Amino acid sequence: MAASDIAGKRVVSPALVGREPELSKIVSAVSQLPSLMIIDGEAGIGKTRLVTELSKRPELAGRRFLVGRCHGIRESFPLGPVVEAVRELGTGFAAQRLSSVVGVLRSLLPEIADALPRAPLPLDDRAAERHRVFRALAELLAALGPVVLVIEDLHWADEQTVDFVGYLLGSAAGELAIVVTFRGDELDPRARSMLSKPPTSTSRTEIVLQPLDAAETGRLAAAIVGADHVSEEFARYLCERASGLPFAIEELLALLRARGDLVRRGGRWARRALDELDVPSGIRDPVLERVGRFTAAAKAVAEAAAVLQVPVSQQVLSAAARIPADQVLAGLEEALESGLLSEHGKAIGFRHLLAAQAVYEEIPGPRRRDLHGRAAAALRAAEAVPLGQVAHHLRHAGRLAEWVGAAEQAAGQALELGHDAEAFRLLEDLLRYAPLDPHSRGRLAVRLAEAAIDALRAAEVVDLISDVLEHELPAKLRGEVRFRLGMLIHDIGEDPLKVRRLLTEAVDELGHRPDLQAWAMVVLGIPTAESVRPEEHWRWLRGALDIVPKVDDPVFEVFLLGKIAMVMVPFGDTEWRGLADRIVARTGSAPRHRREVNAYLSVGAEACYAGHVEVAEQLLPAALDGAIAGENRRMELSVRSGLVLLRYCGAAWDGLTDEIAVLVDELAEHPRARIDVEIAGGALALVRGQVDDARSQLARAVDLCFELGGFDVLPIAVDALTRLELAGGGTAEAERTARRWITTVDAKGIWAPDARALPAVTAALVASGGLDDARSLLDRFAAALARVDAPLAEPALQAARGFLENGAGRPLAAARTFAAAAGLYELARCEYEAALAVEQAATCLYQAGRVEQAEAALHRALDAFRKLGADWDAGRVTRLARRHGVSVPARHRGGRRGYGNALSPREREVAELAAMGRSNKQIAADLFLSVNTVARHVSAAMRKLEVRSRAALAHRLTADD
Repeated sequence: MAASDIAGKRVVSPALVGREPELSKIVSAVSQLPSLMIIDGEAGIGKTRLVTELSKRPELAGRRFLVGRCHGIRESFPLGPVVEAVRELGTGFAAQRLSSVVGVLRSLLPEIADALPRAPLPLDDRAAERHRVFRALAELLAALGPVVLVIEDLHWADEQTVDFVGYLLGSAAGELAIVVTFRGDELDPRARSMLSKPPTSTSRTEIVLQPLDAAETGRLAAAIVGADHVSEEFARYLCERASGLPFAIEELLALLRARGDLVRRGGRWARRALDELDVPSGIRDPVLERVGRFTAAAKAVAEAAAVLQVPVSQQVLSAAARIPADQVLAGLEEALESGLLSEHGKAIGFRHLLAAQAVYEEIPGPRRRDLHGRAAAALRAAEAVPLGQVAHHLRHAGRLAEWVGAAEQAAGQALELGHDAEAFRLLEDLLRYAPLDPHSRGRLAVRLAEAAIDALRAAEVVDLISDVLEHELPAKLRGEVRFRLGMLIHDIGEDPLKVRRLLTEAVDELGHRPDLQAWAMVVLGIPTAESVRPEEHWRWLRGALDIVPKVDDPVFEVFLLGKIAMVMVPFGDTEWRGLADRIVARTGSAPRHRREVNAYLSVGAEACYAGHVEVAEQLLPAALDGAIAGENRRMELSVRSGLVLLRYCGAAWDGLTDEIAVLVDELAEHPRARIDVEIAGGALALVRGQVDDARSQLARAVDLCFELGGFDVLPIAVDALTRLELAGGGTAEAERTARRWITTVDAKGIWAPDARALPAVTAALVASGGLDDARSLLDRFAAALARVDAPLAEPALQAARGFLENGAGRPLAAARTFAAAAGLYELARCEYEAALAVEQAATCLYQAGRVEQAEAALHRALDAFRKLGADWDAGRVTRLARRHGVSVPARHRGGRRGYGNALSPREREVAELAAMGRSNKQIAADLFLSVNTVARHVSAAMRKLEVRSRAALAHRLTADD
């Protein structure tokens, strides 16, 4: 037999070897519906083979297997792997069962368009359109009966594919099994988080494939060569050289067999002379030797496929190959027969990326560049042009001017489709590596900065965009670059003074862009830099308010009004209320666009800090509804962060610890939005009695506030940390925290939120002997708070005066003052602060000798702390009672509290209304509840049912009925 004939033999094992336990586990998992099967393993470990074997199992006969693959060269077209999987359906499904919404898939799935309902009218909101596509795909899959949906190489998935898999998991479709494969060390943390917690009704199984050992390698080799056994020495050789990777073992065997290095001895196959050929540990040389034995036509096809990298149509592959058209078919057949290339549905490509890379790296530079050029031309001629791939090939063809145009076009398409991460990648590469004139660099820098913030990648390109300003730019463009750079640095929370310098310079150059000019002024009005006086902030803010009428875009106008009101709230300027009313009126209480959601978040979060509970309860849940409806994950996380702090401040602590843990991970790269979660987490750890965790978390949160200029939320952290330090006897530490905060109070003048920390800070000063300093602080606060809109001013001042009275030796007057503060806190809906004030009143009454009154106050405080779940505080009050010989009832620990993981009747009632599409405000009106209570019930229902959206909530409730 000729060497070429030997090389043409397939080397794929006819039997699955070494993976029998894993396959049985997968079959069992997929047999349970709904289910999620996760297959993790490095390249070449056998993930695809395992999926292929799964589809052949008789236990799963009758189920549809839909397979989609993610690719290393990502494309700006989202959901590609899902569309690839679904478009192979044909028309054998019950079209009459499909609702009209499925018609939106006609343009995505032309192969089955005739079986789909008529396409609905397009929506004018891109996010809403994408959500409708998600719904349609989910409904189509549900209509197919039992389905196994396989998404291979999820580590290369675009964001929308990851989001859709999460949506499917959340919908908990009854007859769907989802199988995902990926390389664990390359998987995005957000995708990993999404896969870690499917709904409880969905079974989850995960396997991590390990390399084969020597014995398994021997069995695999024997199966490939058709023998009963191979020698142990040969098996060890293969295992060592291939690192136990099945794919590498197959490639090595193909080389050895083609070279005649395999001989049969006594019914066994063995290596002829183990020391004659030093085979590399990887697969590069085996693959190259196999390709070296190809005919010229087959080698040309293999090289073209290696350059293309991802599977493509036969037409594209033929056009890219450097051989006459009449030779392509023979070369293609030879490459396929060798097993090096394989068919992926209707596309053709390398069976494994490692082999493609080996071939690619061996192609001489000039020929490689020519092949990239041919690939770009072939892809441009395709019916649906993959712009990202075209840009990739033009770049590597050395046609850099064309690359710039194609990549910018691909980035524009990605931005239109909401694929911010892909747009960021394309634009960053251009700005780093393309030969651009200064004007083009400036223009692309502006687009990159926008994409960087939305993709949460701001920190990665600050230096790159800073370099752009080193070149001469037209004044207008220079202003936009300065503005975008300032916003990048502001977003990552670094160097507030540099941000001010950049934005101040930009304002003078943005006369042609009143929207950006006003936005820059608003940021300059935010009190983040410690050295800037309040008067300067106000000057910028008023300037922004004057420019707003010049902004033509009504959505951007709402955004600016939100930012201006956001700054006014902590200063206590009552004008913010009128601006908030304008925002609500302009949006009909239902923000839809991202910037409208941002406005609601901005005002709602500041309202929470300052104690305007009703406003925060109105705006933040509406912002969350808008972020979810628009499928803006970044904005949704920011809103959830604000809602977490609102729940802490409102003592709605049930289930909050778990929510905080998830958000801290998901906001790891977004420090400004993470501040609220960090503070809520530390403060909640304190009330739960986790003192060491609370101390470290709160200290870190305080430092983060100073680092990022978060002086409006700082008082909440200072209050909790100071109380913790005082309770532990750390008077000096408490005083240092207090005085550090006082310095910012005097410099920034944001009195409304600062009232939260006033009682604890006063207590620290009094405890350290600074009675006069405490009195002076209260005088300044009283004068300032009398002039501002600050709902927490009166209760905070009363509580602070209580500490002052007691420090001056007047415990009875102090007790009365604390009691008054408790009543005012209750009116302000601050239950926890009210209980703290009652506790202090009890302490003072004991000091004054009013034992009976003290016991009554003590019992009242203890009941309040236990009701709230404030274990640390309840323990402290219990110890106080014991010191005074007061018996307190033991906390009831028998029986099951609440409904556990089941929905309470009220939670189910609220969840069903939310699933019907009603907003929190509408539900509150229907059920005569507060909006905050509704938000808590919705959050609890979603947590218990383990879903992340209202759409998924509807699916889950329906499935449970």
